Amino acid sequence: MDHQSSNEELVGKIQWGTSVDDMTYRCATGDYISTSKIVEISPQNQLIKTASGNLYQVIGEGQKSQVQIIDFQLLRHGFSPEQITQLNLAPNGIFH
Repeated sequence: MDHQSSNEELVGKIQWGTSVDDMTYRCATGDYISTSKIVEISPQNQLIKTASGNLYQVIGEGQKSQVQIIDFQLLRHGFSPEQITQLNLAPNGIFH
């Protein structure tokens, strides 16, 4: 997932999704996960390594989304990129 500011400056890629299994017991099945910045992607075994040193194995191909910096905290609090888009369509920027 690309995070870009309003002037299109690339900040970084992160992974957002829900947990299926966590061998570290940091989150339960179904919990939302938003990683730190991705530093390495290994497509052949579907592994993602983050700047904080965590390793995630992903299922499926996923989809790319762009989220503005102003909306990043919404993502970190469990809102999906699709939900953030809907919030931004609300009249008068009521959610910002």
